[in-house]
Amino acid sequence: MDDTLTLGGNIQISGFKDLEAAQMVVLKKVIGAYARKFGNKCKNMELLKLTMKKVHEQEHSEMYELHALVVDGGKKYSSEVTDRNLFFAVDSALKKVENEMGK
Repeated sequence: MDDTLTLGGNIQISGFKDLEAAQMVVLKKVIGAYARKFGNKCKNMELLKLTMKKVHEQEHSEMYELHALVVDGGKKYSSEVTDRNLFFAVDSALKKVENEMGK
């Protein structure tokens, strides 16, 4: 059961299938903004992948575990963040990758 969505050519997200449409709109904008930043920084961005899973799943108190991965010319940059706020977790995971890349 693979729930991987491809956004654009080299952007993949998985684990997000149960989100509401409004949440997906916001997430796609955040992910798209970071994808543009990475595209400008990278020599050859091959992949931007975000994987989300819910941990400690209870109504209104879920924890979201986010894994971000960017592959640039074979070099991998990754991060992991766990937070109660999905949008904060996505932003933090992508920001960590950006900081790892430098420049």
